[in-house]
Amino acid sequence: MTDQTDDKELLFLFKEEATKESAFTRIIKKYQEKLYWHIRRLVINHEDANDVLQNMFIKVWKGLDNFREDSQLYTWLYRIATNESLTFLQQQKKRRSVSLSDDESFLSNKLVADKDFDSNKLEWKLQLAIQKLPERQRTVFNLRYFSEMPYEEMSRVLETSEGSLKASYHHAVKKIEDYIINR
Repeated sequence: MTDQTDDKELLFLFKEEATKESAFTRIIKKYQEKLYWHIRRLVINHEDANDVLQNMFIKVWKGLDNFREDSQLYTWLYRIATNESLTFLQQQKKRRSVSLSDDESFLSNKLVADKDFDSNKLEWKLQLAIQKLPERQRTVFNLRYFSEMPYEEMSRVLETSEGSLKASYHHAVKKIEDYIINR
């Protein structure tokens, strides 16, 4: 069950010392599931997704007082979640000190290691295809396909042009189609 309270009201309550913690709890309840799945699609592993989500909400707690409301709250939250996910992946890559192609196979191997993995199911083929995409295309595809985020909103989250995002999404879809058809 999600909290249907208006974001502006939640932000107002967060700025009041007496209601700050309860407002933050309501923000978490309202957005944690969507943010978890956004992060999970990027980092693959459940435990990693939980860690990234927790780090993301710590950053939100520390930064929410300075949120200028130039964008919608969920846009700001998705930007933080995306950046935390990408930072996490970069840290993993550095720890392994491997090339980008090895990194892509690492993510695919994490997916294949999942106890529910069945390579004959289309959903798993889709996930494997997504993991083969370059990081940027993978992020754009996940935001558009799974989160159904409009390009305008995505451009604020990823801080890039809508045209660039449309091109990235188009290339990602083509690569995924090719992967699924040819496997």
